[in-house]
Amino acid sequence: MKINKDMKIIEVLDVNRNTALVFQSYGMGCIGCLAASGESVEEAAAAHGINVDELVAKLNEVCK
Repeated sequence: MKINKDMKIIEVLDVNRNTALVFQSYGMGCIGCLAASGESVEEAAAAHGINVDELVAKLNEVCK
């Protein structure tokens, strides 16, 4: 399954738990965050000042 910016963080983590390492590398504590179930990758990236396209590319790299 390909990760996209509209997916909720919890959905991304469900696809591949190793994506948590990508989120952490960007300083995003998304694993324990309550917003993970309702916040999209794009929303989280914006909140943290992260380029969403770069983040999505790294997440998909982990899922290969």
